[in-house]
Amino acid sequence: MKINRRIFILIAIVVIVIAIASILILRLGIRPSIDSGSMDDIQLPPGFKIDVYAENLGSSSLSFPGPNSAPRMMLLKDDVLYVSLTRQGKVVALPDHDSDNKADETIVFIDNLNNPHGLDFYDGWFYIAEENRVIRIKDMNNDQLADRESLEVIIDDLPTGGHFTRSIRIHNNRLYLSIGSSCNVCIEQDERRAAISRCNLDGTDCEVFARGLRNSVGFVFHPITGEMYATDNGRDLLGDDLPPDEINLVKEGNNYGWPICYGQNIHDTQFDKNVYIRNPCEQPFEMPSLVDLQAHSAPLGLTFYFGDSFPEEYRGDLFVAFHGSWNRKEPTGYKIVTIDMNDLEVKDFATGWLKGGNVLGRPVDIITNDEGSLFVSDDNAGKIYRIYYQNSDS
Repeated sequence: MKINRRIFILIAIVVIVIAIASILILRLGIRPSIDSGSMDDIQLPPGFKIDVYAENLGSSSLSFPGPNSAPRMMLLKDDVLYVSLTRQGKVVALPDHDSDNKADETIVFIDNLNNPHGLDFYDGWFYIAEENRVIRIKDMNNDQLADRESLEVIIDDLPTGGHFTRSIRIHNNRLYLSIGSSCNVCIEQDERRAAISRCNLDGTDCEVFARGLRNSVGFVFHPITGEMYATDNGRDLLGDDLPPDEINLVKEGNNYGWPICYGQNIHDTQFDKNVYIRNPCEQPFEMPSLVDLQAHSAPLGLTFYFGDSFPEEYRGDLFVAFHGSWNRKEPTGYKIVTIDMNDLEVKDFATGWLKGGNVLGRPVDIITNDEGSLFVSDDNAGKIYRIYYQNSDS
């Protein structure tokens, strides 16, 4: 009887574990991952190719929402690719010494950081955004090793918790910093959250540049107009198709709606139950999105393409990396899209990182390298990809 009872208890435990795992997979979007192996699964337009530029940068056996353990945001300086490994607390350099379009080694540029994410370089300084602060540091002899004695903490009081990615860009001698919300949907107490701030390069005189941006992980400045464009991840718990994720044309002083508005000035009445004389989401109070994207696609990094190696039709397009959904019944995202800036049409460009319920990868950041190809980081497979165009007659 004791043996039978033990067997019964063991079976019950197994059933409970399987049930919990099923709930996690169905409700939280946690899905099994498999090694991406060959790039044959990735579908691209005719003439385009994809290779692995760097690998073994950390990977996950499960695909979790939010940052996984591997590459996140990238920076290209003097033909050396730098990438933040957020969960590992480090930034690494990936040089290609022999110019064969493969990283020759992984050099730890700096470590022991607190969730490092955004990267930029300006006037001899590497700028790194951690969860709780922004630092800058130099590499005096260009050996891809940060000189610790030069480290300066320029902002040391960033709010923590909630969305913990911090993204930065330097433009016109000013530092721009994006901080996501502390919650799914709420009224923030710290005005720097769900906003993009602008500071002096030494971290002083910070002010909110634009607000109502729930989680703008990626933002870039148009290389010709200088205008800022940003991704934004909408709230959860409004269903599979609401609210849309967004691309916003971000201008100083504007409010982009969160938490009471989303998309094309739609009022979130599930959260905001106040009664208004006029629609609180109408302009000039709130600004509509520039482009609505499929809800829960999780658009992160983005880049404008003005390189010379892609066909002319891609020149000026906005490329956006979709990290992929974590809580949608039918998964979406896990791909790269292009947006034609003339008519704002969204088209699939690189697909196939989700196959038969298995996560082959999760694109995060995307940048153009000096020879006109694209680098794409993948924080699930632990890889950096290179996407390039090859003429059929070459």
